[in-house]
Amino acid sequence: MSEANRGAPEGALPRDSRMAVGFIGLGQMGAPMAGHLAGRGLVVYDTRPDAMAPLVKAGARAAKSVADVAAHAELVSIMVRDDDQVNEVGDEVLASARPGTVLAIHSTIRAKTAEDLAARARRYEIEVVDAPVSGGFMGASAGSLAVMVGGTDAAFERCREPFGAWADLVLHMGPVGAGTRTKLARNMLHFISFTAAAEAQRLAEASGVSLRKLGRVVRHTDAITGGAGSIMLRPTTAPLDPGDDLYDILCHTRDLGEKDLSLALQLADELGVDVPLARIARDRFGPGLGLPGDTDG
Repeated sequence: MSEANRGAPEGALPRDSRMAVGFIGLGQMGAPMAGHLAGRGLVVYDTRPDAMAPLVKAGARAAKSVADVAAHAELVSIMVRDDDQVNEVGDEVLASARPGTVLAIHSTIRAKTAEDLAARARRYEIEVVDAPVSGGFMGASAGSLAVMVGGTDAAFERCREPFGAWADLVLHMGPVGAGTRTKLARNMLHFISFTAAAEAQRLAEASGVSLRKLGRVVRHTDAITGGAGSIMLRPTTAPLDPGDDLYDILCHTRDLGEKDLSLALQLADELGVDVPLARIARDRFGPGLGLPGDTDG
């Protein structure tokens, strides 16, 4: 027995740097993610045989069931639709996997679902990580996703290398559930920004501006500036100390933002366009940066 495996529970899987990986759920995201692992003894399962066929052609083995995947993989990744499916598939994995297996949940679910599954898994000496991803189908295809991992330090270290086959950014966010909480905050920003984009388009349309050209400008400049992520630099949302290195920078950002939002609101009033998100943003922009508003001193 190698030094790495000495003391492991009887029947436990070997701690090898090239983990045998299983992937369950080969939809729009799961299939391209699994595809980046196809040359390393990958075992795949989906209820649709046609979903497995391209991966088998690329070198993966098609499993006969969830239990078949669990019995042959050290890391079992699942990318299914919702909490109910995660519980169903997860419990099937627990019933068949050997001690030492890591079960990774990539679906976007409730944090408590992952926490409860992890609690059940401990009875089997199996580790659960919640590891939702961000970057969409494009990132999955390119192998450039971000993955936000919740779990123990040991489980994260075992997942880091195989996750790196399909992700450019692999971050340990904390204990089980932390990955999901991170994903929900990230997606809240994502979809609120879509609503804000619709509001901006209404203002542009009422102004006679080409929406397609506006879209080109937004995509071009966000690629340069980083968009909303460019101001997510602080470790806390508490008020910013005037001695902080970021204070003057964010004061400048606040002043520009409040000025430009005020101008946009004036234009909206002139055109009779309802822009409620812009009004909320104008009122909360400074405090959101940890600063007083420009009229608050």
